[in-house]
Amino acid sequence: MTIAAGEKLPEATFKTMTSDGAKDLSTADIFAGKKVVLFGVPGAFTPTCSNNHLPGYLENFDAIKARGVDTIAVVATNDAFVMGAWARFTGGEGKILFLADGSGDFARAAGLDVDLSQHGMGLRNKRFSLIADDGVVTAINVESKPGVNESGAAHILGQL
Repeated sequence: MTIAAGEKLPEATFKTMTSDGAKDLSTADIFAGKKVVLFGVPGAFTPTCSNNHLPGYLENFDAIKARGVDTIAVVATNDAFVMGAWARFTGGEGKILFLADGSGDFARAAGLDVDLSQHGMGLRNKRFSLIADDGVVTAINVESKPGVNESGAAHILGQL
């Protein structure tokens, strides 16, 4: 079952790259006492994720933050090294928090996983965005068709 508005985000441990290497961050580390916009992508460096989804959040970074958002984060079922490289490559490093859910534990626990094995990608995130206030989901958008529509930055801005 996909997580819904009003529900608390599941406990999970993510990895993120720092100048000292990969670091663990818990759900509490990221969401406790904060308003967070989290968006999920099937994979770093994939065409739609790199060319359409992430750029919208980078372009609207200031506008989203101006609406009281403490953190903008992206999660993918990639490892921390890939997510770190994607952050550097896209210019998102230091702006957006790039979270690795390499084994898909968060994706499964939140009901946001999708099996893309038929495309050679295995377990991945559905394309989604959500707003969480102190770890409780206040809005969630899961794409119902290919592309970036409901989960894009423009849509999230309208929800803030």
